[in-house]
Amino acid sequence: MRVLIAPDKFKGTLTAHAAANALARGWKRVRPRDELVLLPISDGGDGFGAVLAGFTEAKPVRTITVDAAGRRCAARWWWESASRTAIIESARVIGLAMLPTGRFHPFEMDTRGLAAVLRAAARRGARECIIGIGGSATNDGGFGLACGLGWRFFNCDGVSIEQWTKLNELVRVGPPQECCWPGRITVAVDVRNRLLGPQGCTRVYGPQKGIQSNQFARADACLRQLARVMCAQSGRDFSGEPGAGAAGGLGFGLAAFAGAKLESGFELVARTAGLASELRRADLVITGEGSLDRSTLMGKGVGELAARCAALGKPCVALGGRRSNQRALAGRFLFAKALTDLTSPEQALADAGSWLEVLAGKAAREMALA
Repeated sequence: MRVLIAPDKFKGTLTAHAAANALARGWKRVRPRDELVLLPISDGGDGFGAVLAGFTEAKPVRTITVDAAGRRCAARWWWESASRTAIIESARVIGLAMLPTGRFHPFEMDTRGLAAVLRAAARRGARECIIGIGGSATNDGGFGLACGLGWRFFNCDGVSIEQWTKLNELVRVGPPQECCWPGRITVAVDVRNRLLGPQGCTRVYGPQKGIQSNQFARADACLRQLARVMCAQSGRDFSGEPGAGAAGGLGFGLAAFAGAKLESGFELVARTAGLASELRRADLVITGEGSLDRSTLMGKGVGELAARCAALGKPCVALGGRRSNQRALAGRFLFAKALTDLTSPEQALADAGSWLEVLAGKAAREMALA
């Protein structure tokens, strides 16, 4: 068979490239005659930059900035000189994985550090900037980013607002004196959520960043007032765009304050990688990510890949770190297995690559018997 191996990252343990190699090693031991094609994917979250840069001639560069908690850091991004394109992964600047667990609360964090990277791209003469925004630690609606780009926010007394948790007092936004960011920005979003409401960023993704249910109303009030004032001043409601709620509302912020276009991260990577052609040639597709769950089927890359396979009549197997909602997964994949089917969660995290090889071999044996 011609087998397309196209996993996303296993968050916190394996990059998409490392996961693809582990799957290939395990599969090859059992089915050495199969032709394997490795094509790591991303939906705009952690690992997006390296995956997209791998399909181009983009080279890594670094910019000194601050993380979501305001701590100094050296952020890595990528530069493709021929097309003058900058590739930025927000998770490498303001990512949740960059912070000690439980030490900082989202009310204390913002997206300001990302502005320094956009400024650096502009200084290089970027014609286009592609930003993957998944995996953020923030919930500020892009307020910090806007401040870093020169936007100013005022309350009814004309006093400047310096923290996003005071945005419920916002009455006016002042634009920057000059544009200090690339003129064309494409935002790769990993979810379709809008900014506000029951399916907005605060209520759906806030808890995994540390926002408690009794804090939802405060956070939403701030983001709602930000959206209301921007709509009144610009004549456009950016909060209702699919993906505006991605990365704690950073999708909204980039659209409203930097004129960015929001696009599915998976679709962007798929187009760049020539995924459609590879799918047509494949007899079987193997994908996977750290957690196979409800969110897998809500716009994440692995779920979107499975949907494409279904449309083409191609069997798709999912191999993940852990899994839940088995019934829903069974409707999308030929079968779905997880490292935790073989070992404890602790062992799976400690040596994900080795266990993923074993899991791939087990899947290959099942295919051989089918």
